[in-house]
Amino acid sequence: MYESVLRALAAGGHDIEILANRRDTIGSGIDPEYLLADLPQIRWSWEDLRPHAWTELAAAVRIWLDYLRYFEPRYNDAPRLRQRVGEYVPPPLRRITNWWPFRLSVGRRVLVAWLRAVERALPRQRELDTLMRDIRPDVVVVTPLLDLGSRQIEVLRSARACGARTAVAIGSWDHLSSKGRISELPDRVLVWNDTQVREATELHGIPAERLVVTGAQCYDQWFGRVPTRTREQFCSMLRLPPDRPFLLYACSALYPIVPTEARFVRHWIEQIRASDDEVLRSAAVLVRPHPTRMEEWSEVDLKDLPNVTLYGSLPVDERSKEDYFESLYYCGAMIGLNTSAFIEAAIVGRPVHTIVVPEFAERQEGTVHFHYLKSVGGGVFRLARNFDEHRAQLATSLREPIPENLHAGFVRAFVRPFGLDRAATDVFGNAVLDLGRSPTAAPGRAPLWAPALQLLLRPLAHAAHVAVARIENPDDRTVLELQRSRRRDDYRRQRDAERQRQAVERETAHREKIERAETARQMEMRARRERIESSEREKRARKTEREREKQQHSRAKRRAAMLAQIKRRIGWKQAP
Repeated sequence: MYESVLRALAAGGHDIEILANRRDTIGSGIDPEYLLADLPQIRWSWEDLRPHAWTELAAAVRIWLDYLRYFEPRYNDAPRLRQRVGEYVPPPLRRITNWWPFRLSVGRRVLVAWLRAVERALPRQRELDTLMRDIRPDVVVVTPLLDLGSRQIEVLRSARACGARTAVAIGSWDHLSSKGRISELPDRVLVWNDTQVREATELHGIPAERLVVTGAQCYDQWFGRVPTRTREQFCSMLRLPPDRPFLLYACSALYPIVPTEARFVRHWIEQIRASDDEVLRSAAVLVRPHPTRMEEWSEVDLKDLPNVTLYGSLPVDERSKEDYFESLYYCGAMIGLNTSAFIEAAIVGRPVHTIVVPEFAERQEGTVHFHYLKSVGGGVFRLARNFDEHRAQLATSLREPIPENLHAGFVRAFVRPFGLDRAATDVFGNAVLDLGRSPTAAPGRAPLWAPALQLLLRPLAHAAHVAVARIENPDDRTVLELQRSRRRDDYRRQRDAERQRQAVERETAHREKIERAETARQMEMRARRERIESSEREKRARKTEREREKQQHSRAKRRAAMLAQIKRRIGWKQAP
């Protein structure tokens, strides 16, 4: 979503440190580092936060505040959002929320004020403080921040405490209205358009002077793009008939997963095949599954439906991007329930359709962001409330020529508010650089009353820490994730302890090996010395023996000479 911005900033000579909390390879199988491996200015590091005594209390407070947000009047028509967030909240907190005092708006405001005070008093993550001191960044951009119960608030708090300039970048079209809160005020909030300006002001209380409109940089890659394959080549690759139009159905990341969209897609295709219009009835269908919901397709088979192909993955590398773009470019119309693919189809200039059906209505009109695509800039899709109306709209789109600049009003208002020819990447990058040139703010400090409140909250934090460990089969996602985090940390500690034990064993074995080698060397040297000394003794003994024999021989020789001389003198002759 920020690849274009990162590449532009790196090309400008800026050093970039990316801190990520997980290796997210949804639908692509590509490690994120690979996508930017050609840029030495970009370095990756992975969040390594270990649970501590305050972790559970912090998680409970944040998700509870996110939950209470959906009891505000503006969400009365979006019960599905409240239900979805409620699945993250521990049951005791949900029960407390339903107590009579907190059903009243005054009581809820008091509860929210108290929880916000607790949130501000929570201690920061030491690992992040250390990271900020080591890196000393000029600007820290946090995204998306708005995940339910997000821990990214810790990054923002540590960055502010270290005196770094901070910004929050809004990651998607639905984040401000259907996710969590911006609970820590950054120096800048980078939003797409005036709609998000209104959301940030009304839903999150962000002062207008801290909001910067940049456009949606993640969609720049689809402007001005041209296909690399002909329509015939593309259809041949997907085994779609090239002699007729095809409909593109883009699946959504709908929540909850039941009912499954896969089953609806099959029903939708059967309804399309039942059309009285020959062009629509014979049209081919390309279905792009959502990468987070691939499992549901194991229960649905489309192979018995003629001219239907299930194909597509997360468009992150060049090949998958080209596949996605050409599926939009060559389709006769694009269909979905509630998906960001509506926006991409609008950029490419293709007719966009949706149908509101009872089983998915709450996940369409029951959300705030769905209505933006109906109204902003004249809207982007044609909406039908039954299949007869839907079939008629699709048949019209397939038969009529596509108008030039079909969705220009929407794209200009929602994606590129500075003009269709002005890339949002440039505006986003300039906003970050302008923030980096602004005066450095004084380091953020905890309120003076925070240590006292921490002291009061310590028993509660300990109780939450113990309680989370004791809960069996939790039915809320927050406790489930906390337990998973604790298990991962326990596993990591055991792994570290095992690695340390193995390292000690290796070191001990190494020392013992060295000692054995030294002992063997000493013994060898001693044996060698003994061999040398023995050899020297033998040499000396042989020399002594030779000298003794030589002396004996010399004496014998002298005696023989003397005897011979005496014999000559006395005339001794040996008898014959």
